[in-house]
Amino acid sequence: MELVTPSIGLIFWTTLAFVTLLFLLRKFAWAPILKAVNDREETISNAMNAAEEAKKEMANLTASNERLLIANAKATIEMERKSAIADLKNQVAALSIDIAEKVVKGTLTGDDKQKALVNELVEEVNLN
Repeated sequence: MELVTPSIGLIFWTTLAFVTLLFLLRKFAWAPILKAVNDREETISNAMNAAEEAKKEMANLTASNERLLIANAKATIEMERKSAIADLKNQVAALSIDIAEKVVKGTLTGDDKQKALVNELVEEVNLN
C-alpha cells in the first residue's frame, strides 16, 4: 500500500530533487538552448530576406533583358526594311538603264516609230 500512497518524506525529497533539477536546467541548459533557437531563427530570417532580394533582382534582370530583346528586334527590323528599300531602288535603276539603253540604241526617224518602240518596251516591262 505504500506504493499507492507515498509518505510525506518521499513527496518532500521528490519535490526537492525536481526543483533542484529544474533550477539547474534553467541556469545551465535553458539559456544555451534558447540562444541556439534564436540564432537559428535569425539565420532563417536572413536567408528568407536574401532569397526575396534575389527574386526581386532576378525579376529586374528579366525585365531588362526583355526590353533589350525588343529594342534589338526593332533595330533588326529597321535594318531589314532599309536593305529591302535599297534593293528595290537598285532594281528600279537597273530597269531604267535597260529601257534607256534600248531607246538610245534604236535610231528612230519618225514619231510613229518612237511611239511603237515605247509601247513595245512598256508592254515588255509590264510582262516581267
